This record gives sequence, C-alpha cells and structure tokens, in this order.
Amino acid sequence: MRFTRLELEAFRGREVDDLVGPGLRLLFVGINPGLWTAAVKTHFAHPTNRFYPALATARITDYEVDRVAGMSEADRAHLVARGVGITNLVRRATARASELSREELGEGGARLQRFVAEHRPAVVAIAGVTAYRDAFGARGAALGRQPDTLESAIRWSGAALWVVPNPSGLNAHETVATLAAAYAAPATEAGVIAPRRPDGKARREAAAEPPARGTR
Repeated sequence: MRFTRLELEAFRGREVDDLVGPGLRLLFVGINPGLWTAAVKTHFAHPTNRFYPALATARITDYEVDRVAGMSEADRAHLVARGVGITNLVRRATARASELSREELGEGGARLQRFVAEHRPAVVAIAGVTAYRDAFGARGAALGRQPDTLESAIRWSGAALWVVPNPSGLNAHETVATLAAAYAAPATEAGVIAPRRPDGKARREAAAEPPARGTR
C-alpha cells in the first residue's frame, strides 16, 4: 500500500482509536499519530517506523505486524491477548511531531494520566524522551525507568513509568535491536515477557496474572 503526499494530507487532524482491552499490562504511548497512521488506522504505521519489528524481536509479539497495510482484527486481538495497549499523548494527526505545541503536549499528558487511572496498566512506556519532558515539565528526565516516588505513584495510579526511545525512522540513534532491548525491559516488568538469562533463554514463562502493583 502506498499513498501520495496529497492523499496523506487529507488525514491531517484525524484521530486513531486507542488499542486497549481487558487485562492491560503494558501501555505504550506514542507522541501523536502520523498521517500514514491516520490513513491505515494503526499506531506507529509509517513504513520507516521500527515499532513492530522491535516488538517482534523482543518477543512481545509472536510475529511482526504488517504496519504498512494496517492492523487486522487478528493483530489487534493478539496484542490485547498479550496485555499490550497503545495510545498517544496528543490525538490529532500531523506530518511531524514537531508541529505540536508544548501546550498540546501538556494537555495530552493530563489526558494520559486520566487514561491510566481508568485502564490501570501495570507499566506505562512513553516513546520519546523530548515529548515526555515537554508534556510533564520534566526537563532533566532521561530514558529508562523513572524513579518511584509518592508523587509518581499518585500521578500514574500505581503504574511503573518508563521512558523509551522513539521508534520513528527519523531517530537515527536507534536500531531495531536497541529498540527491542529498550522495550523488553518494561515488558518484563509488566509480565508480558519472561526475564532472560545471560545466555538469552527465558528463565520462566511470563506470568499468567499481571505483577503486583504499587499504590492504587
């Protein structure tokens, strides 16, 4: 499937439904939908985006979703069954995330906190450290697991918070392998995948139930 630039422009400002279901363990949070994402109604769908290759490499999914054509209902059911959900800080589609204002990102951060309070994932993973800093005024934030504090427990309804690399093809600092490693860490904490031994083999099967959570 291919779109011309003019065809994609018709999707500017559109929204993409959140992917969420019962038993949510790990919630991935994008910045906002791109135009290709809006066109095929699939998060992280641009042909150069490495999100789904990274999920498959990390064994968060059993196979690589065909992002270019868009998710099938079977793909969506697979992610939900794995306890994985996807949403965005800002709902409206743009060609680039740089088109968003800090005010929009701040409003999106507040919306995200309400979303987390409603759906109660065990772990939240926000993809993009710059967007995280702008949305939450966390100027010194770095990639990785964010500190557990009373404030964070209240803000995130007891969920653990991770900031992970943006999988966009524009992020030249990352590869599918480094993204997979970054995404595997929160997925392990969420119980979506099993911890790995030094030899790369799984220590145990992923938990049948979500891990214990902090303050609710």
